Amino acid sequence: MNTPHNSAPRLRAAIVGCGKIADAHAEQIRAVGRAELVAVCDREPLMAEQLSLRFGEPAQYTDLGALLAQQRIDVLHVATPPGAHLPIARQALAAGCHVFMEKPFAPTAPEAAEILRLAAQAGRQIGVNYLYNFESPGLQLEQLLATQALGEPVHFDVAYGYNLAGDYGVAVMADPAHWVHSLPGKLFHNVLDHVLAKVVAHLGDDFALELQAFRRRPASGNPVLDALNDELRLLIRSGDVTVSALVSAHGRPVAHSLKVIGTRDSVELDYACRTLVRSARQSQPSAVGRLFPPWVQALRSAGNGARNALGFARSRFHFFEGMRVLLGRFYDAVEGRGPAPVAPADILRVCRIIDAIVVKLERPL
Repeated sequence: MNTPHNSAPRLRAAIVGCGKIADAHAEQIRAVGRAELVAVCDREPLMAEQLSLRFGEPAQYTDLGALLAQQRIDVLHVATPPGAHLPIARQALAAGCHVFMEKPFAPTAPEAAEILRLAAQAGRQIGVNYLYNFESPGLQLEQLLATQALGEPVHFDVAYGYNLAGDYGVAVMADPAHWVHSLPGKLFHNVLDHVLAKVVAHLGDDFALELQAFRRRPASGNPVLDALNDELRLLIRSGDVTVSALVSAHGRPVAHSLKVIGTRDSVELDYACRTLVRSARQSQPSAVGRLFPPWVQALRSAGNGARNALGFARSRFHFFEGMRVLLGRFYDAVEGRGPAPVAPADILRVCRIIDAIVVKLERPL
């Protein structure tokens, strides 16, 4: 249950790390209406000042210790590069804060395990911004799987595009010192959460994986940039469930999709278009049976379009729709109104799979 937006915020929130993604956190803190943003922190004073000016002028800090000492913070939003997540989480949890983390959750699974251990020890909630699971298609899929409308999951196929000509891509490619280059899995490490978070609840702790990774773009002559692969093909098996994934910087249109094949039915999700469409069945014999499925699919797609248009008309269709839902559920957990929206076991499993991918990337065929 979410608190109505017209009620006074009960929680006091702060943001550490005032880069681009911090604006999304600040916007959604305000939109959810459950917390007041009372402080922002960044080692670069200008970054903290600019974020503060954009969002109601909360207190500005360049030192997290000072912020935690001078402010009573219920929830700390961590929007720094992942290498700083463990020390920040340790400091925040020791101060009694709940922590909502930007992805990647941590550079390695051991660091993730330590963050989760500290949160459990402190009795505080720990969250991560796996926002796409909480957009309308992801919530529909959650319901279909929970009710076994698709039967048992057989296979998940994920496609995730990363546009190197977009804002984030340009920042990474223009700066060999960008923090993405220091991640163990480099470019892939920064996006694999978006791939794995969608399927991890259906995988066990025992899994096997194979992959192919390569650089499709021409060499630049800069060894740091040229070490950055931009195409990944991945296959994971855990028990009777398999996952295939494509991460591509070159495929167009930039993909963001998921196909779920179940023992009873199958669905296709397009996160860019916010649609979920059940796969068509050929129920009539011969060529006649091939006439109707395209019309069925067209009607189903039109239904998705109508739902999205209605959401837009009611001001519910916005860019960070999933983050708003996720943050509302996280605040529910903080206030004891519901479970953690992302289970700690799933957070750790995502990090363990990424670690296994990194090992394979470091040992190319």
